[in-house]
Amino acid sequence: MFVRILVFFFFMLLIELYFLQAVKTFTQDFSQQKRNFFLYTAYITAGLSILMGLVSLVYPPPNWNDFFRFLSSAILILVVCKVFGILFLAMDDIVRFFKWVYSFFKPKTPETIDAVHKISRLKFFSQLAITFTVIPAVGFLYGMVRGAYKYRVHNVKIPSPNIPKEFDGFKIVQLSDIHTGSFINDSGLKAAFEIVMAQKADMILFTGDLVNNETSEVEGFEDLFKSLKAPHGVFSVLGNHDYGDYVQWAGPQEKRANLESLKAKQKDFGWRLLMNEHVPIEKDGAQIGLIGIENWGGNMRFPRYGKMKEAYEGADKYPFKILMSHDPSHWDMQVVLEYPEIDLTLSGHTHGMQLGIEIPGFKWSPIKYLYKNWAGLYKQDKQMLYVNRGLGFLGYPGRLGIWPEITVIELQSV
Repeated sequence: MFVRILVFFFFMLLIELYFLQAVKTFTQDFSQQKRNFFLYTAYITAGLSILMGLVSLVYPPPNWNDFFRFLSSAILILVVCKVFGILFLAMDDIVRFFKWVYSFFKPKTPETIDAVHKISRLKFFSQLAITFTVIPAVGFLYGMVRGAYKYRVHNVKIPSPNIPKEFDGFKIVQLSDIHTGSFINDSGLKAAFEIVMAQKADMILFTGDLVNNETSEVEGFEDLFKSLKAPHGVFSVLGNHDYGDYVQWAGPQEKRANLESLKAKQKDFGWRLLMNEHVPIEKDGAQIGLIGIENWGGNMRFPRYGKMKEAYEGADKYPFKILMSHDPSHWDMQVVLEYPEIDLTLSGHTHGMQLGIEIPGFKWSPIKYLYKNWAGLYKQDKQMLYVNRGLGFLGYPGRLGIWPEITVIELQSV
């Protein structure tokens, strides 16, 4: 432990000293009062960064209260942005190093000219370092404070000749990836669920990742989850995080107990958890089929607990079939290949990476390089897939550009 602390301390000290050099150069032409403000701010954030980092090594963040969790996330973002910013200084130093080596093999030039050039160039790269530290940091901090709760309702119309006329106008709200353990308190979810209930949906579908790892995360949120109600029910499936695969358990029995507890919680909420099975949804004597499978991951070695054959058996009698499958790669790798009769698949999982750009007619996120279908509606022949951007967040405690989503799907009989 002592060696880890020592290595971490010197690593952080190097980053902070490098960045402080950029601040000093950047502010050299400022008034003394303004320069002191920037320097003292830099000193304080440097000290906090090192202190919080050292504390996290001794006292892991999962044991922290909500304030320190938020503070540690903000400081981590700032440190990452500093590392990105000082890359410009590092590149300049590398160039200067090679020039210094080269100077031994060429005639000497007047040092005064080089000094003037060196100072102006150093200031330019210091400005780049500050700019590319502050701007991303401000953006990511905004994503934590506001973006994480900037809920957006996406209205989607699904036309199909297979939809019975009795279901024309049938409204479904899809939620996904709540990740309850990432919420500091219940106010964020409460605001989201009020929006959900205002949609007056006929049915609510949740497509997995209720928790980050453990069932205990939903404690204190039970009444909120029970508040989600719809005339035709609330249905759910499991996502990859719901199985507890990403934490160490005392043994397999404890892990199984955690999963069984999560299932029991959802039943207590009044939700119907579909585990590789299907159920009929009835309206005015007509039926459509709702199929739900356990997580079936196609990318990055995510687990495949889903049993599509078991879930689909007997479902071919329904004219219109909806599949709830957490991971959208399942649609490409099995559904469209083996189950062309499934009309609509609903997924989540990607979060849109919680970072990207979405404007009318254009959307981009780094997640597109990992997932072909990562947000919104996709079509292949007569089959459709909708990928929800997720309601919660994981890792980075915020969202920037890809806002949390509540999907309102309206079925249309054509």
